[in-house]
Amino acid sequence: MSADKRVSVNAHMEQGFAVHADIRGHQVVIDQPEAARGQDQGPTPLEYFLFSLGGCICTIGRIAAMQQKIELRGMKVTVEGDYNPAGLLGKPSDDRVGFQQIQVSAEIDADMTDEEKQVFLDAVCDRCPLHDNIKLETRVTHHLVEPSCIA
Repeated sequence: MSADKRVSVNAHMEQGFAVHADIRGHQVVIDQPEAARGQDQGPTPLEYFLFSLGGCICTIGRIAAMQQKIELRGMKVTVEGDYNPAGLLGKPSDDRVGFQQIQVSAEIDADMTDEEKQVFLDAVCDRCPLHDNIKLETRVTHHLVEPSCIA
């Protein structure tokens, strides 16, 4: 029996490329660089996506370290993704629109051997919901709602 927990975010865009959200009282903004006709008010959606993965790995790392009584002094996670922008610009491409590959590298500051750190990182990534959503197929649906909900 599953105990599902829903996470919900409402994003809104008015003029320009800036997209705003109030997430549990935190004001966040997504934008495009000025070179892409945005106002550079915040990271792009792709940058937030990669940041979310890195942040999730760090968070699960902290939880796992606490559970295993490991003194985790810190973690640095670098996430890089390669994509062909042709599709999102509406140009023909044989490539997928999204990232073709994503690389995660981590530095773990703890009293562990390199082998123990690798086992720890593997276990953390196996527990990370975002890592799971990227690695495995996740059904995504979309639909329209009445315009009255746009604020």
